[in-house]
Amino acid sequence: MRLSPDEIIFWQHGFLKLNATIVFTWGLMLVLVTGSWQVTRRLSTGLERSRWQNLLEIVVTGIVKQIADVGLGEPRKYLGFLGTLFLFVAAASLFTIVPGYETPTGSLSTTAALALCVFVAVPLFGIADRGLGGYLRSYLEPTVLMLPFNLISELSRTLALAVRLFGNMMSGAMIVAILVSITPFLFPLVMTALGLLTGMVQAYIFSILATVYIAAATRVRAPRPRLRS
Repeated sequence: MRLSPDEIIFWQHGFLKLNATIVFTWGLMLVLVTGSWQVTRRLSTGLERSRWQNLLEIVVTGIVKQIADVGLGEPRKYLGFLGTLFLFVAAASLFTIVPGYETPTGSLSTTAALALCVFVAVPLFGIADRGLGGYLRSYLEPTVLMLPFNLISELSRTLALAVRLFGNMMSGAMIVAILVSITPFLFPLVMTALGLLTGMVQAYIFSILATVYIAAATRVRAPRPRLRS
C-alpha cells in the first residue's frame, strides 16, 4: 500500500525525479487554469447566463461571504488568494473519482507548500494593511515578553496547517483502500463519496484557517481612550 504519491516515479535521472505528486499537481493546475479561462472568457451581464457562469458566481459569492464572516473588511481583496487555496484543495479531492489519479494533497510536500504560501501571505497582507511598523509591533503585544512566543506561534501554526491537511487526506485514502480491498463489491461507491466529502471539508477548514490568520494579521487595534484629569 502506498502512503504517498511521492512513491510513484514516472522518470528519474540521478537525483532528479518526476513523481506522481509533481505530475498531478501541475496537471490539476492546468485543468483549473483552463477551466477558469473557458468559464470567464464569455461572461454575460444579462439575464441569460450559462450554467458554468451561474456555478462560478455561486462559488465566488460563497467564498466572499465566508471571508466577510471571518471578519476581513474587504473580502474581494483576499478573494484571489483564499479562493485559489480552496479550489485547489477541493479539486484535488474531487478528481479522485478519475481512475489512476492520486491526489497531490496526499503528499506532505504539497501540503507543506500550501502552508508556506499562507506563511508568506499573512505578513504581506498584514504589512499592506497596517504598514511595516504596525505589523511588527503586533509581535510585541501585549508586552515585549510575548515576542518569542508570537514567533513560535507563526512557525507552529504553519507546521500544523501542513501536517493536519496531509494527515487527514492520507488517513482517508488509506481507510478507503483498506475497505475496498476487503470488500471490493460493496463499499467502493460509498467510500468514494465519503472521500469526496472529507476532501471538501478539509478544503473548507484549510481556507478558513488561512482566512483567520490573515484577519489576525490585518486587524488594527483601536487606540485606548485617554483618561481626563
